Amino acid sequence: MPSQVGLKQYNRQMKGRILAIDFGEKRTGLAVTDPLQLIASGLTTVLTSDLIPYLSQYIDQEKVCLFVVGEPKQMNYKASQSEPLIQSFLKKLERQFPDIPITRVDERFTSKLAFKTMIDGGLSKKQRQNKSLIDQISATIILQTYLNK
Repeated sequence: MPSQVGLKQYNRQMKGRILAIDFGEKRTGLAVTDPLQLIASGLTTVLTSDLIPYLSQYIDQEKVCLFVVGEPKQMNYKASQSEPLIQSFLKKLERQFPDIPITRVDERFTSKLAFKTMIDGGLSKKQRQNKSLIDQISATIILQTYLNK
């Protein structure tokens, strides 16, 4: 696998979108860049059971040159309890889209950052309880973290 710098240079040459995935057992948040890979924006939240079909349909319409998948870790840097589920998903993702590379980004604190973003954005308490929105914002933070590196 190429280094992060090599992967970024490769992706910029491909001029496609980078799609971030905040994988969850029930719901998965998605975020995407513009085609020039400058801006990270929330895309949607989908039921995890519908994720591969959703991605297939999206990739039929948009060129995606990289998947960035959140890597949940505990405070001691060990893999979280959800990592086996993510590994299973990664295998499916690789089989379904063998030409699109996958990279991982540490996603510790993204849910807390997403919640703080919602507060800072002036969302009401009821709006902040929308877990789908938190997942989508978390995916955007994962993608922005990747872009900032």
